[in-house]
Amino acid sequence: SEMCIRDRQRAMEEVSAMKIRVKFKKWGCMKFIGHLDMMRYFQKAVRRADIDIRYSEGYSAHQIMSFAAPLGVGITSDGEYFDIDVNTTESTEKSIAALNAQMVDGVEVTGYVLLPDDAKKAMSLVAAADYVLSFKEGYESPYTIDEWKEAIDKHFFDEPSFVVMKKTKKSEREVDIKPLVYKLTVMENNKKPEFFMQVSTGSVDNIKPEFVLQAIYEKCGLDYNPLAIQIHRQEVYARKDDGTLSCLLDMGEEIS
Repeated sequence: SEMCIRDRQRAMEEVSAMKIRVKFKKWGCMKFIGHLDMMRYFQKAVRRADIDIRYSEGYSAHQIMSFAAPLGVGITSDGEYFDIDVNTTESTEKSIAALNAQMVDGVEVTGYVLLPDDAKKAMSLVAAADYVLSFKEGYESPYTIDEWKEAIDKHFFDEPSFVVMKKTKKSEREVDIKPLVYKLTVMENNKKPEFFMQVSTGSVDNIKPEFVLQAIYEKCGLDYNPLAIQIHRQEVYARKDDGTLSCLLDMGEEIS
C-alpha cells in the first residue's frame, strides 16, 4: 500500500542521515549577539557553505540543527557546539574551510566530526563547562592573587558547604552550590588575578560562574561589579557512563 511505501522511504531516509557535531569560537563584538541570532546566523552560513543539511518534514520545513548550552550575551568562548543532520558530507577539513569562508570576524569554526548513529543531542548531554573570569581593562581587583587564594580557601574549601540564596522568577531558596563547583583556582594573568572554574552546566544542575564569584565576593564583604568581569567559556563537557567528563567533540570522529 501507499502507506507502507512511505514508511519504507522514511526508514531509508533515516538510515542515510548522518549526525555531525560542529565546534566554534566566539569573541570580540560577536559576544553581544544573542543565542537566537546566532542560530539564524549559522542557518544562513550552513546554507551558503553548501553543507548538505537535512530539513524537517511538513509545511514549514526547517534545518535539523540543535545547539548545546546557549551562551549568555557578553560572554566569549572557545567551546561552543551545535549538532546537525546531513545527507552527505565532505571531509572535516573541507567542511571547516567551507564554513569559515562564510564567517564574520569574531566567529571561527574549529571542529566538525561525525557522530555515531545512536549519539544523543549535545543539548541533552551537557554536564559541565570550564570558564575563566578575568578583570576587564580599566578595572582593578580588590584583592591580590594571594589574598584571593586565602579568601577562597577560607570561605569555600575549608567550609563543609557553601550555601547561597538562589533566586528564580517565582521564589528564592537556599542552595549549597559547593557540590556544583568541580574546580576553582586563582591564576595570574598580566599580574592580575583571574579565576578558573569548572561548574555543573546543563538542564538539571546549572550554575553560572558569575553567580559563584558574586557569592564569594559577598562572603568576603566585597561589592561585586558584574561590569568589571569578562567571562570566557573554554570548553563544554558531557558525562560518560563511567562518570568521567568528555569534551563534546571527542564523542565523534574526524572525516577524512
